[in-house]
Amino acid sequence: MSFRVVLATAPRAKADALAKGLVAARLAACASVLPGAVSHYRWEGKVRRDAECLLVIKTRAALFKKLESWVRRHHPYAVPEVLALPVAGGSKPYLAWLAESTR
Repeated sequence: MSFRVVLATAPRAKADALAKGLVAARLAACASVLPGAVSHYRWEGKVRRDAECLLVIKTRAALFKKLESWVRRHHPYAVPEVLALPVAGGSKPYLAWLAESTR
């Protein structure tokens, strides 16, 4: 079984709800909310800067498409960040828990 770490940014007011919802839906075993991110990006022809939270989401690779769809439905941004990184390894007990905690 393969796993992914998914990165997403969100406004502080929505980050906890997104993390809780992903875990409740069993699309993620864990979603850590890291406050204090400052994102600089280009949107609609302008360079912008916003305070955000970074979500670090742990899931099975097979659930990524469902997780992405869920985030897009529940996220307040028109184009939310959803980046999946492959997990090259991890402790066997943690990966077993990750597999058990997702469906």
